[in-house]
Amino acid sequence: MKKFFAEFKKFVTRGNIVDMAVGVIVGSSFTAIVNGLSNNILKPIINWLLALILGKDSLSEVFTFLKKTTTVVDGVETVDLANSIYIDWGAFINAVINFFIVAFVLFCIVRFINRVKDKDKKFKESLEPVISKEDRKAMKKQGIKAKDTAAVAAYFAAKAEKEAAEKAAAEEKARLEREANPTTEDLLKKILAVLETKN
Repeated sequence: MKKFFAEFKKFVTRGNIVDMAVGVIVGSSFTAIVNGLSNNILKPIINWLLALILGKDSLSEVFTFLKKTTTVVDGVETVDLANSIYIDWGAFINAVINFFIVAFVLFCIVRFINRVKDKDKKFKESLEPVISKEDRKAMKKQGIKAKDTAAVAAYFAAKAEKEAAEKAAAEEKARLEREANPTTEDLLKKILAVLETKN
């Protein structure tokens, strides 16, 4: 039972779960903003344009009737939408408007986040040299503080020199071992070189 709760705790406290929960909460709040923008700003403009073009008062009146049922109330004939079959173009246009608003705002958010990440990456790359944990430990043993740029630069120069010397020593050792234990390819090359000098 303890193992089960430990796994559940690990699952719940993982970064992805917390990020997802924050995303859901922000997304639900964002829906209210999108609906407000659509209903209170864009729809009145579209309704005004439709009134100019089609003579309809709003998106709610843009229908194509497949089967029209009318009722008479107080001597006035009205369309009975509950019993009629119709295509509701207004609802469709509203859904399209909401989609484009959401897509545009998400595009802007993702673009902003990507720009921030790129700037952060460039900033980190511009910090020369990058000090790893091992380097920090070694500098601490030598009494070098990370704020002392001259000492840090000297440490990295000495480290690069040491690494170059170690690499050269390793290459020399590998060359000597290969000379002591030549491969078939090495022997064939030597034979070919001797034959070419004799000719």
